[in-house]
Amino acid sequence: MIDQLESIKERFEEVTQQITMPEVVSDMNKFKKISKEYKDLEKIVNEYKKYTTLLANIQEAKDLIAYEKDEEMREMAKIELEELLPKRDAAEDLLKDMLIPKDPNDSKDVILEVRAGTGGDEASIFAGDLFRMYQRFSVLQGWQFQVMDYTEAPSGGYKEIVVSVKGEDVYGKLKFESGVHRVQRVPATESQGRIHTSAATVAVLPEADEVDVVINMNDVRKDTFCSSGAGGQSVNTTYSAVRVTHIPTGIVVQCQDERSQIKNFDKAMTVLRSRIYEMELAKRNDAIAGERKSMVGSGDRSDKIRTYNYPQGRVTDHRIGYTVYNLPTVMEGQIGDFIEKLRIAENADRIKEGVA
Repeated sequence: MIDQLESIKERFEEVTQQITMPEVVSDMNKFKKISKEYKDLEKIVNEYKKYTTLLANIQEAKDLIAYEKDEEMREMAKIELEELLPKRDAAEDLLKDMLIPKDPNDSKDVILEVRAGTGGDEASIFAGDLFRMYQRFSVLQGWQFQVMDYTEAPSGGYKEIVVSVKGEDVYGKLKFESGVHRVQRVPATESQGRIHTSAATVAVLPEADEVDVVINMNDVRKDTFCSSGAGGQSVNTTYSAVRVTHIPTGIVVQCQDERSQIKNFDKAMTVLRSRIYEMELAKRNDAIAGERKSMVGSGDRSDKIRTYNYPQGRVTDHRIGYTVYNLPTVMEGQIGDFIEKLRIAENADRIKEGVA
């Protein structure tokens, strides 16, 4: 592990020099790539420095115990050693975790899509509940959360809503949310008090850069229309809303959040690139699945990943068999516990299978 950490430290020193070079600063794509590597390596190097300081302090305490003639000094060294050893073990565990090969997409921003599934009006209401859950979680994380497009449902909630989420390690955390979310509760319209089961689908797409996905604009059809609000009333009389169709794949994206047609087009193209990128990612994951099968982080939208049971106040993640009985807190955006346990399970998977 030490050899690996020393190599990372050397690479960090190289990147630290490169990031100030004029040829890097003047090339936005190169600068963005180097900055990301610098940020990733800096975290590991900082923890490694703390670890080496711990090792030095441990050795110093051991030397005092072995060679110091003053009994009081030796006792103090023994007490210090007892405190330092658990800290060393914790630091080693953290470094081992940081050295596990990460998904290269983990640091990307995401396009988050929530769609009502089976269950009629109740499914749309639940889609709205999930949207607000992710919005609150994003606030807690200090992320930027911006609605790009949505279709409201007559009874409340959304038939679908598309959001851009930007910040640190967004995909690395939200990727575990892809799949089918199921809710069990008594709808407000249910006079007999019967529990209904409804579902909503969540898709988390790593936001693709132009360098990740090159789109031939001859393959894109652009249509414009008037933005509309709830009930279909015209919000403005200019054709600012944009719909783009990628002819080879049949993917259709629309955006009407901005008043500017140019801004809406740019946002729609961002979503289009991300959906195409996800298609390629899915193909790669399918190939990997031929060698190993893991439900954790698979991102398969057909997987039933989590159930929210309102009568029992229970939330269960089916991939790891984890259940909590604090549903109201979860719906307020407190999903970090689920994400952390899923991350640990994914890392265990990577170690076990030796998959990078």
